[in-house]
Amino acid sequence: MTQMADPLAARVELDKDHECEGFGHDHVCVRMVAVATLPTEFGDFRIVAFWNNRDAKDHVAIVCGDVVGGTDVPVRVHSECLTGDALGSRRCDCRQQLHGALRRIAEEGRGVVLYMRQEGRGIGLMNKVRAYALQDTGLDTVDANLALGFRDDEREYSVAAHMVFSLGMRSIRLITNNPNKIAQLGEHGVKVTNRIPHVMEPTEHSRKYLETKAKRSGHLIPAQALIEQN
Repeated sequence: MTQMADPLAARVELDKDHECEGFGHDHVCVRMVAVATLPTEFGDFRIVAFWNNRDAKDHVAIVCGDVVGGTDVPVRVHSECLTGDALGSRRCDCRQQLHGALRRIAEEGRGVVLYMRQEGRGIGLMNKVRAYALQDTGLDTVDANLALGFRDDEREYSVAAHMVFSLGMRSIRLITNNPNKIAQLGEHGVKVTNRIPHVMEPTEHSRKYLETKAKRSGHLIPAQALIEQN
């Protein structure tokens, strides 16, 4: 595929001089700055780097197949988790969710993972470790965040929504168990036509974390999925 015939490269080229006061009530401006190939153990992807005027963080899209102009594109909005994604922590299901989404999208032949730099549900890595220490004393994830002066979930999805627009997707099927994520993307104008459940099997270390997600944070995780399997 030549660069001129490459829809992603063409959008990067169009975006190179893009500068505005921000779109919508949130005044977010997002710009695609580079795209490159990304062969992985799950399949062949392309990685797209984005600039934005909101949080000074380097968010990326991991893209499989032709998504520009697409409808009902499977999309996972995945928040960064150093301990899970990179270090293989069993306190959460983040690594399994990331790998599962990449595998599913590769099998379908089309889709996007938006990898958002929102560590610790938006409280940052240092505070996440502080929350872990509180969880070690018996608090659940919600109460640990509240004890540190944060909300249960500090993430917001305006930048992710505008990344969807920058990629030219007209509608998406969101890979998530979190109804708040669907609601926030909808508020920012993203057309979510369907939800693809994304429930991971719990471990002895992650079971309480997943139960708290379901019972206190409203995540759509069936009770049956949390029952210990013999």
